[in-house]
Amino acid sequence: MSSSTDIENLFKDKVLGHPAGLIVLFFTEMWERFSFYGMRVLLVNFLTMAMIGYNPGWEWSAENAGALFGTYAMLLYITPIVGGIIADRFIGYRWAVVVGALIMTLGHASMALETEFSLYLGLALLVIGTGFFKPNITSIISGMYKDNPEKKDGAYTIFYMGVNAGAFFGMMLCGYLAERIGWSWGFGLAGIFMLLGTLQFWLAKPLFGKIGGVPEKEELKPENTSMSAEDAEAEKRNPFTKLDKILITICSIVGLGYAINDPMSKIANIDMFAWARIGDLEGQYTVVLVGLFLFLILVIGRIARYTRVIRDRMIAFIVFAFFTVFFWMSFEQGASSLILFARDSVDRVLSGNAAIAFNVVNALLTIIPLAIISWVLYLLWKKTFKKIPGSNIVLVICFTLMWGIVGWMLNRDLSTTAYDVTYKAVQTPLLDESGNQKKDDQGNQMYAYDPVTENMQVDNNAVIVERITRIAEPLDFAVGEELFIIHKDNEKISFGYLDEERLVAARQNGENQNTDAGVVRATVSEVKSNEVEITVSWFSILNSFFIIAFASFFSKWWESKYNPSAATKYALGLIIMAVGFGLLAFGSYGIQEGVKVSMVWLIFAYLFHTLGELCLSPVGLSYVSKLVPARMIALMFGMWYLAIAIGQKLAATLGGQIDNITKEYSLSTFFLIFTIVPALAGLIVWLLNPVMKKLMHGVK
Repeated sequence: MSSSTDIENLFKDKVLGHPAGLIVLFFTEMWERFSFYGMRVLLVNFLTMAMIGYNPGWEWSAENAGALFGTYAMLLYITPIVGGIIADRFIGYRWAVVVGALIMTLGHASMALETEFSLYLGLALLVIGTGFFKPNITSIISGMYKDNPEKKDGAYTIFYMGVNAGAFFGMMLCGYLAERIGWSWGFGLAGIFMLLGTLQFWLAKPLFGKIGGVPEKEELKPENTSMSAEDAEAEKRNPFTKLDKILITICSIVGLGYAINDPMSKIANIDMFAWARIGDLEGQYTVVLVGLFLFLILVIGRIARYTRVIRDRMIAFIVFAFFTVFFWMSFEQGASSLILFARDSVDRVLSGNAAIAFNVVNALLTIIPLAIISWVLYLLWKKTFKKIPGSNIVLVICFTLMWGIVGWMLNRDLSTTAYDVTYKAVQTPLLDESGNQKKDDQGNQMYAYDPVTENMQVDNNAVIVERITRIAEPLDFAVGEELFIIHKDNEKISFGYLDEERLVAARQNGENQNTDAGVVRATVSEVKSNEVEITVSWFSILNSFFIIAFASFFSKWWESKYNPSAATKYALGLIIMAVGFGLLAFGSYGIQEGVKVSMVWLIFAYLFHTLGELCLSPVGLSYVSKLVPARMIALMFGMWYLAIAIGQKLAATLGGQIDNITKEYSLSTFFLIFTIVPALAGLIVWLLNPVMKKLMHGVK
C-alpha cells in the first residue's frame, strides 16, 4: 500500500528525528483522544447529576448510567475489527481515519444537544467512528516505517505521548467547561477539536504520498501478501471449518445482543431475552453463558488442531487474556464509580494557602506540557509549511483556542473568592427507627435542614432558622448583598451562585419538571479568602500525568537485566492496582453521611492504578504475534479485545452498584471488592509463573 519512494520522501523532512508525517499523526491522535476522553469523563457524571440544581443532569441511577456506559465502552473494542477489515480491503487507512473522525464529530455534536434521542445517536456514531479510526491510524505508522523497523519503537513512543497529551487536556478542559458553564459546552468542545483534528490530517495528504491510500487490486492477491510459506502451509492444514464460522457468527450475535439488551432492559424496561430467564437468573445472562460455552468450544476445537508447542503457547495467551478481564474490570472504575466518588464523597474545596498552592501546581501542570507541544508545532511549521500550509494553519488555530481556554480557566480559578452567605431553612428533628431524636457522638440532638426556596409553602408551625453556607465565584460581592443560590451536587450540602442567566434557566427547569426549582434567596455575611473547588474531572487527568512521569522508568526497567517475566508483570499490575483500591477502602472506612474523604486518598489511588497499568501494558497485544500462529492471529486478536470488552462492561456494571452497595454495607466495602478480587487474581498469576514459562516454550 506504500512505495519505497514515498517512504524515502517522507523521511526527508524530519521533526524530532522522525518524519514530519509522524508529527501530523501525533496531532491527529491527540485531538481524537482529546475528544474521546473529554466526553468519557462527562457521561456518567452528566447522566447521574440531579435534575434540579446548579448544573442539572438527567438524575439517572448509577446502575442505569453504568449499563449504558458499559455497553458503549464494550462496543468500542468490537467495531475496530470491522473497521480494520474495511480499510484493508476497500478504502485504505487514510480514508478510514477521515471517515471515522467525521462520524465521531457528528457524534459529539449530537450529544451536545442533550436530548435522549441525540444522546443515543451520538454514542452510536462515536462507536461506529471509533471502529474506523482506532485500528487504522497505527496502520499508517506501520506503513511509514516498513523500511525502517529499527525506528518504529521510537515512533510509537512519540505517538503515544500524543495519546496521553490528548487525554490529559481533553479531560481537563472539557470537564472544566462542562462543570463550570454547562454540559453542552463540554460535549461541544470535544466535537470542535475532533473536527479541527480531522481537517489538519486531511490537509496533510501531500506528506504521505500513497502511504495509507486505497489498496490496489494487486496488493490484495494472496500471492502478494506477506504470509510465509510455513504459515501458508499451516493455513491449508487447519482451515476454518463451516462449524467454526457458524460458532463465530452465533457468538458475535450473542455478544452484540447482550451489549444492546443490558441498558435497554434497565432503562427502557425492554428485555429481548426475557424468554430465557431461569429462576432468578436473568435471561440475558443465560444467553451469555451459552454464548461463552460455544466460544469455548470454538477455541478448544481450533487449538486442538495444532502441534503441542503451538497449542501450549496459545493456551498461555488465553490465560493472559482471561486475567486481563480482572484488570480492566477494576481499572476502568475510573470512568464510572470513581467519577461519582470524586463528585459526591471527596472534599474538593481548598481555601487560603492550599488554594494558592493548587493554583500554582495546576498552572504548571497545564502550561508546561502545552508549551512543549506548541514547540513541537513550531518545529513542524518550519519543516512543512511550504508543503502543507493549510494543515499547519489549522493546527495554529487549534492551539490558539487551547491557550485561550487554558488562560481563561487559570484566571478564573486565581480570581475566585469565597463568601459566607446566610439563608433560611426549616429545621426538622432527625428520628431513629423507634421515633426518638438522634444524637451525635457528642450527645447533641440532630436535625435536618431544608432550605426555604422561593416556591416553598412553609407551614406556620415550622421552625425557621438561619443557616450559613459558602459559595465561591470569580465575582465581587459586598457584605449584605442579596443573591440567589441553589444546590450544587447530589449530596445537597454545597451551593452555587445563580447569575441572571442561570436563575432564569433554573426557574424554567423547575417549570419543565413541574416541581420546585430549588432557588434559595441568601445574603452575603462575610468575605473570605481565595478558594477553589477542584472539578470532578481534574482527578481523571492524573492517570495521563503519571503515565508521562513514570513511563521512562518502566521502559528502562524492562530493558534491564531485571526485566521480569510476563506472568510476573501481570501479577505486579494486578496487585499494585489493588493497593490503590485498598487505600480508597481505608480512606473511606467509617465515614458518616455528609462527611467527605480527603482527596489525598484518591490521588494516591490513581498513582497506584497507573503504576499497575505500566506493569501490565507490555504484556498484552505484543504477545499475540509472539505466541500465536499467523492463521490464528485474527481470532486471538478478537479474543484479546473481547476480554477487554468484557472487562469494560463488568467495570461499568459493577461501578453502577456503588450506591446500592454503599447503602447496604458501606463505601469502604465497595472498594474492598476491587482490592480483593484483582489481588487474588494477581497472586494466582504469580503462582502460575513456572507453568506459564513452560507453556510459552522459550518465548520472552
